[in-house]
Amino acid sequence: MIVLTVTIICFAAAVLVFWQIPYSGTRAEFQKLASGLTTGEPAAAAVFTAEDWTPLPPPVRRYFETAGFTAYPKMSAMQAEFRKVKFSLGPGKAMITIGYNQVNSVARTGRIAFIDAKLYGIPFQGLDTYVEGTGGMKGVLGKAFTLFNQRGAEMDQACLVTFLSEALLLPSAALQSYITWKPIDNLHAEATISRYGSTASGIFTFRENGECQSFTTNDRTAVGMDGSRQKVRWSAYMDDYSIIDGIRQPTRLRAVWHYDEGDLVYFDSDNLLIEYR
Repeated sequence: MIVLTVTIICFAAAVLVFWQIPYSGTRAEFQKLASGLTTGEPAAAAVFTAEDWTPLPPPVRRYFETAGFTAYPKMSAMQAEFRKVKFSLGPGKAMITIGYNQVNSVARTGRIAFIDAKLYGIPFQGLDTYVEGTGGMKGVLGKAFTLFNQRGAEMDQACLVTFLSEALLLPSAALQSYITWKPIDNLHAEATISRYGSTASGIFTFRENGECQSFTTNDRTAVGMDGSRQKVRWSAYMDDYSIIDGIRQPTRLRAVWHYDEGDLVYFDSDNLLIEYR
């Protein structure tokens, strides 16, 4: 009995030490995938001009013009950091605080994101991936135990439309041929993205001052930690714009599932930082 007790104590101590060390297999995977996503990307060799915005619907054109992107260097990738995000694990489940870092690639239409949090004191890390048309969502508990690893055609489309929702944050992507724009009126425009055999669409809504207010789509599936899947209308809201390095950018982003029983704000961050490459 004494030997068993000592063994359990030693094992528990080893686990706690393992949780405290900086190394994480999930983080290492994120860094490797993010590096591969941006390696070989062409460096920005020009700046945006007024002519770049001409083919776009009026509210999209006004967004880029009033945000200050004209004469700004064209970018090949974006890195975004969200700190202390309020995140919901699902309808009726607890809210936790997470760190969320992502990299988007223009040429590859790729997106990699790393989630870092704790569940009841235990490290929880996640990886959202969209690489060469394949989407995925993985969650790892205690740095070692995979809780879920969602794949499939619905994930491919969900990740593709998420990339589309962020196109205004990455102007070089918004101008690519894989995104087509359809004017609706002075405050709305529809965008459709077609890549790697998948297609998804959504509507951007703008304010009178040129800011983008939201993106809404019916082309995203809510995938639960238990593998359940449900088609639900989804929106991303952009607020609290500030001038950062000469560019007007939203600093608060919220992601919302519009369930029949009510809206679920499952991602709420008010300190977004964006860097371009």
